[in-house]
Amino acid sequence: MMGALGNSLFILSQSLQLIPGGQVALDLSHVATFISALYGGPLLGLIVGALIGLGPGLYFGSVAGAIGLFLPIMVLGKSMTGLTVGLLSKALMKEGPVPRRTLLIIPLSFLPECLIIVFFFTVMVPWLSSILPAVLVKAWIEIAFMALLMAALAGNKGFSDFMRRFFL
Repeated sequence: MMGALGNSLFILSQSLQLIPGGQVALDLSHVATFISALYGGPLLGLIVGALIGLGPGLYFGSVAGAIGLFLPIMVLGKSMTGLTVGLLSKALMKEGPVPRRTLLIIPLSFLPECLIIVFFFTVMVPWLSSILPAVLVKAWIEIAFMALLMAALAGNKGFSDFMRRFFL
């Protein structure tokens, strides 16, 4: 269900073009990854991240004519983010998600995916490296927004209670 939510969020958010030309699009699919990993743990974060990587991988791969390159990298990057959120959450928030720590964990968890993005654009598709700065700026803005959203959700007792019951 969270994989479907994440891919739905990608489909809805990618239609909002931040930069004309369609190569850099908004992607809020990690909202589902973060919810799954914060409340369900590292394994669920990894699985949901991988499922969520399918939508962007297929979309950007077909736009660029290179699904074989984009799909595995998107799945790997998003699954690494889910795994990292789950591991950091488990280590730093034994009682469950709390707002301040969530604000720290979400950006830290994106670092492995960020390194994968840099590797992808500089080594695997260097002809697209000119859009790397825009991709990274956009990604970090999205992560900052989603960190604030996740902190707000973690601070909402009703949401947290529901998620704990949902993921038990």
